[in-house]
Amino acid sequence: MRNKQIVRKHINKRFIPNIFTVFNMFFGFSAITLIISGDPIRAAWCVFMAGILDAFDGKLARALGIESTFGTEFDSFADTISFCTTSSVLIYMTWVDGLYPIIAVILSFMPLFFGTIRLAKFNLISDKGPSSYFTGLTTPLYALIIFGFVLFTNQRFGTNGDPRIALALAITLGFAMISPIKFGKIPFMSFKRGFINNIRLSLAIIVFISVIIWQGLILFPALILYVFWSLINWIIKPDRLELTKDRLSSFQGEIN
Repeated sequence: MRNKQIVRKHINKRFIPNIFTVFNMFFGFSAITLIISGDPIRAAWCVFMAGILDAFDGKLARALGIESTFGTEFDSFADTISFCTTSSVLIYMTWVDGLYPIIAVILSFMPLFFGTIRLAKFNLISDKGPSSYFTGLTTPLYALIIFGFVLFTNQRFGTNGDPRIALALAITLGFAMISPIKFGKIPFMSFKRGFINNIRLSLAIIVFISVIIWQGLILFPALILYVFWSLINWIIKPDRLELTKDRLSSFQGEIN
């Protein structure tokens, strides 16, 4: 009886992060239906919610000590819907009107193409131990920038944005997803992880609150600034995050 209770408790605990992934996927699908219905603004907020859920399902699994291959693969399939497919549908429904059909389809296909490659590469390297960075722009950040552009231009100019700028942004960031550029991860959700983590966590909280208040006027510029900052740091100090990764590995080794 005791063994059955332990197994049942373990199974229930393993189910918790997958709930986050299911809701991530639900918000992604909801965003697609809203885009098709002609409401990209509410779709953007669905993607924003999916991004928040995606940021915590993996952290929750690690915190509970229940990481699994199934969880990683399930999360990738959810991300394909919530961030890759939504971005492709947004481009097709919003910014390629008037182009030759085949060109419109190819341009709209870019987020799905680059995003699935990015997710496949991530799954291949996810078993190589802890890291303080992502190699290549992540699919959630890609989608948040694209949808953030819609929110920004809608609030600032009352439009969905200039198609030329939107497409240039979508293609450029698509290549960033499969690039070797290193992007720092979300800081640990604790103020007991050192001074640098405390600074990063404080900035993340300030940005999050600012997005809630000022919405797209903060979200899009903040994410663009993050991309440029990561690019400049990668060019100037290409090994900076590698050293952080080594320290993180040593720290976890001491704990274990």
